[in-house]
Amino acid sequence: MAGFSLYPSPTSKISAGTAKVNITPAVPIPMSGYRSRTKPFEGIHDSIYARAIVFSDGENKAAIVSAEIIGLSNSFCEETAGLIEQETGIKRDHILLSAVHSHSGPVTRVYKDDVSPEVKAYADELQQKLAGLVLEADRNLQRVNIGAGKGECLMNINRRAQDGKGNIQLGRNPYGPCDHEVGVVRIDDAEGNIMSVLLDWPCHGVVMGPRNYLVSGDWPGATSRYIEDSLGKPVIAPILIGASGDINPIYGPHIDFVDVNSYAYALDAIGYDLGKEAIRVSEDIGTRSTGEIRAIQKSIYLPGKVEEPNRLHHQAYDPGNDVEVRLSALKIGSIIFAGVNGEVFNQIGVKLKNLSPYTNTFFITHCNGSCGYLVSDEAIPEGGYEVRSTRVQSGAESGIIEGLIQLINELSN
Repeated sequence: MAGFSLYPSPTSKISAGTAKVNITPAVPIPMSGYRSRTKPFEGIHDSIYARAIVFSDGENKAAIVSAEIIGLSNSFCEETAGLIEQETGIKRDHILLSAVHSHSGPVTRVYKDDVSPEVKAYADELQQKLAGLVLEADRNLQRVNIGAGKGECLMNINRRAQDGKGNIQLGRNPYGPCDHEVGVVRIDDAEGNIMSVLLDWPCHGVVMGPRNYLVSGDWPGATSRYIEDSLGKPVIAPILIGASGDINPIYGPHIDFVDVNSYAYALDAIGYDLGKEAIRVSEDIGTRSTGEIRAIQKSIYLPGKVEEPNRLHHQAYDPGNDVEVRLSALKIGSIIFAGVNGEVFNQIGVKLKNLSPYTNTFFITHCNGSCGYLVSDEAIPEGGYEVRSTRVQSGAESGIIEGLIQLINELSN
């Protein structure tokens, strides 16, 4: 477990800096998300971006990064966090590198070690861009006021549907558990101008579907665009993905609009609804200028399946080995960010938020690495795609909840 140092008083003034960078590949490379794709992307539906916020309380700094790609491998995150620490002095255990899990983004090193020169070049460029992004945000530090609030968006749905024989299939299950909570963090400059509206919501980035060969940030990209366009420059709107291993958008990955541009309609519909709710919540958030920054991370190891799980996108692993699950906790004033490097079922996220002593606890998945699906205890006997695909035998639910609550409590002492 990574330790933490002595911390300043809770009355320390908070500073924050923001930055945004285009991470769209310059040349066509394969896409992530669906094994059925057989060729590189054919064009750009919407450019993809990474956004960063750096926080400081005068003694300690922290960074949150959101990238519009499917995920980041453990090794990629380790190397990138090391670069960020070298360039900014931000400690590795104070860095949250997250992905929005868009299935219409480029391949990185997440699922494949044997990558083409073009993919390796993109991954190397991405790493440098993310490190440079945090450095830019660090250079933009200024005194801020910060606050958090919650809303609701019903544009997501449980995807574990029962077929006519009672078997679990990927689909839409309106009766299944689904976390609709929208977590919002608002950051204003010292004059009261909005700098950032950060949003946390649980949903897979699969609106565009497997037949799509256009790069896109999917609904997270559409939501960020709506918020940023509505509030104007220089506002940035990073998206964090909540516990959504069993949650899809209500639109997609199948066509839902009778029009050749149906994917665009679906993206904009979700982006509008979710973005509008985030702005509404942000308008009612009370902010404050003081608080402390604390962070801690650790890994837990869960028993791996003896048999080889259903491989996802050629993800390489050895059956039977323990699975490393990385847990991260970051405290900004009275706001908690709790991160896991996997695709966590939404019941786990809801339980964690309910057990946390902090009202504004935001659950982040695809954070600081990638270890695949982490399913709830209830789902294991039911079976289904995610249960077949997980590398973990059992124990994910208790391991994640107990581990994160321990970290959160340590940050409180």
